[in-house]
Amino acid sequence: MRYIRDIGSYFLMIKRIFGSFTKGSVLKELIFKEIEDLIIGSLGIVVFISFFVGGVIAIQTALNVNNPIIPKSLIGFATRQSIVLEFAPTFMSIIMAGKVGSLITSSIGSMRVTEQIDALEVMGINSLNYLVFPKIVALSLYPLVIGISMFLGILGGWVAGVYGGFSSSTDFIAGLQDDFQVFHLVYAFIKTCVFAFILATVPSWQGYFMKGGALEVGKASTNSFVWTSVLIILANYIITQLLLS
Repeated sequence: MRYIRDIGSYFLMIKRIFGSFTKGSVLKELIFKEIEDLIIGSLGIVVFISFFVGGVIAIQTALNVNNPIIPKSLIGFATRQSIVLEFAPTFMSIIMAGKVGSLITSSIGSMRVTEQIDALEVMGINSLNYLVFPKIVALSLYPLVIGISMFLGILGGWVAGVYGGFSSSTDFIAGLQDDFQVFHLVYAFIKTCVFAFILATVPSWQGYFMKGGALEVGKASTNSFVWTSVLIILANYIITQLLLS
């Protein structure tokens, strides 16, 4: 029953987010602040992880296909497929669930503890629209972050493969171009848009409906990461079944 109640409260929250809207000039400021915190503030970890994971994928592929019969272009092909189809959209989103999700939950949870949310409601402001809608708009730019992740992951694979002596630049690029399907990019960005909505709303839901004090804010952040990660993995499975099967 508790899980049914939680699911119901989540969807009721989504409905209230798009209810009465906050004044446009106020929302504009909030949106730019959320873009700075959630998108720009996340670029550093995205750049670092994507580049080196791309390098690791290329090296592991090269070490596992060390056979003269298998063309060296397979290193570039495997790196591209791994980065574009799964690592950048899915696993980077799970990493962001820890970084962005915890930030959202702790900030809204702290407002709940200090009764700032109650104050917004007393002033006649739709607190969910005020707090959550700017996060949804800001994370609509999340596909740009994943695009950067894809580029840097492939670049990291190229650097590791070529300068590590596992492949020539020509072979690696040939592998990148081999059997390229534009729909794979479409599929990856469709997943990314769904994950962005999950990243914006699930941590907000955990923070908004938490009860207790400062200790419970930490627990809510942990629950936020778990719920967000589980929903991203489930959504990934469903979207893959629908679009690639």
